[in-house]
This record gives sequence, C-alpha cells and structure tokens, in this order.
Amino acid sequence: MQLKHFFNRIYLPFYIVVVLMLPAQYVSAEAVLKPHVLASQQTGDYASVVSKTRSALQAAGFEVVGEYSPYKGVTLVVVTNDELKKNATTSKWGGFGAMQRVSISQVKGQIQVAYTNPVYMANVYRMKGDLSVVRKQLQQALGMEKDFGAEGLTAEQLREYHYKIFMPYFDDPYELKSFSSYEKAIAAVEAGLKSGWGGTSKVYRIDIPGKKESVIGVALSRECSGDEFIMNKIDFADTKSSTHLPYEVLVSGKNVIALHAKFRIALSFPDLSMVGDNSFFSIMCAPGEIEEALGSIVNGESAQEEEE
Repeated sequence: MQLKHFFNRIYLPFYIVVVLMLPAQYVSAEAVLKPHVLASQQTGDYASVVSKTRSALQAAGFEVVGEYSPYKGVTLVVVTNDELKKNATTSKWGGFGAMQRVSISQVKGQIQVAYTNPVYMANVYRMKGDLSVVRKQLQQALGMEKDFGAEGLTAEQLREYHYKIFMPYFDDPYELKSFSSYEKAIAAVEAGLKSGWGGTSKVYRIDIPGKKESVIGVALSRECSGDEFIMNKIDFADTKSSTHLPYEVLVSGKNVIALHAKFRIALSFPDLSMVGDNSFFSIMCAPGEIEEALGSIVNGESAQEEEE
C-alpha cells in the first residue's frame, strides 16, 4: 500500500503532465483527419491534365469559381456547389468553408492532383455540417490515393485548433476594416483588388445565399507575403500541399476580416516544425506582411506607407 501511495503522489502527477504535453494526436484514439487528399499521380501533358481535372469537377456538379497559377508548375482550381453554400449559410463566418481548392502540381516528372479535405476544413472552420457528402463527390470526380499533410487531428481537436499555446484560433481573425454597410464593404474590397494594392489580385468571389457575406480568394505576390515565397519555404515534401492557396478575405455584414496567418498557414501545415530549415521560423516575416497586404485592399497603399 505504501508503494501505491508513493506512486500516486509522485509518479502519477508526473505521468499526467507528460501526457498533457504530448501532441494531441498521440493522446486520442479517435479517427484523425488530415488537411489534403492526393487524388492521383500521373504523367502526360500538364495542360491536358488541368483541363481534364476542370472538366471532371464540372461533370460532378461543381461550379468553377476561379483558377490561377501562383508559380510555375502549379495550378489551383477553386470550386463550390450547393452543399458547400448551404453549409456556409448556416455557419458563423461560413464563407471560409464555402469552397474547396483543387491543385495540379508538377513534381519530379509526375503530375499530382490533390484537393482540400472537406471534412477537415468543415471542422477547423467550426461549420454546422461535416461536408462528408462533398468529400465523396470530390473522391468520385477525381479519385483518392491517400490523405496527407499531417499526422492527423480529431474533429474535436480541429474545432479548437491552434498551432501552439498563445497562438491564434479560428475566432482571432485580422479585423481589416468596418464600413457602414455590406454593400460599401464589398465595393471597397473589389476596388482594392482591382487596383492591386498590397500586391494582391482577385482569384474568385462566392456570395453566400441568404446572408450579407462573401468570400474572396486573394493571390499574394510580394516578397515575404507572397504565395511563391511562402510555399518555396514550407511546401518541401514530395507530396505537395499546393491546396493551401489562395488566401481568403471575408466580407461579413459591414466587416472585412481575414484569418490570422499564424492560424491559416498552420491549418494547412499543422506538423511543420517551429524552427530549423523549412520551418515556421523560415517565414517569420510572413504573418505581419500578409496582414499588411490584405489590409491594403481596404485601406489603400497610402495608409500602409504612412504607417511605415
């Protein structure tokens, strides 16, 4: 009995502390989710694969709302459908989950087709539904070899996800600017993107039915905040996480917001190390620069220059 009490007083508290310090995915026995899905790896003409991918998505009932190439050898096709829009309508800031991103990436003589995992995204964006139906639709349209991009997190963990202690959560966004109405807010975002302020350009726009809410995909081109700069640093694995792109700005009512870069980047790369080569440290300038670039859309270049 004395040994038992000794264990309970000394070793048991230590054991609990160790368990609490472990990454959550090693503690939970629940099914885990990963951010990206590799649909296929193939050879052939790159432009033809892009075209076939687009056609397959449209044949499956998806609406292509935008397409862009952030850098050589990568094309992003952004899609939505009725199920995605419906779920966005019933969820706070649901516009962040109103689309899925499909990437076509040239990698060492092969062409990788991948897409975001709708169930992962639905949970990390705290949506009402889990979008498992959309997952099946994408899988039927494009195929599925494996989920990738992380050791994995449970749905419960994703709904309270943040990269590390003191790092931002989903509900800690950049508050870029407030206007007197949704109409003025969306007009300002469109005008800022048309002007290319902050090295930004528009990729797509989805208006959420029944809500004064729109999500706008934004390509970023400047050093440190730019898509190519960031992905060259952290997307180093053989299976590419190109579906991280593009970033989003959300007009929700009269407010213009964007997910904090320390959250938005981490949700696509949750297992990325904090320091070392190809780490978050290698892009430590990015969060501040991204906030400035996105803020420029509604505040203009002159406001950014004044701050500097």
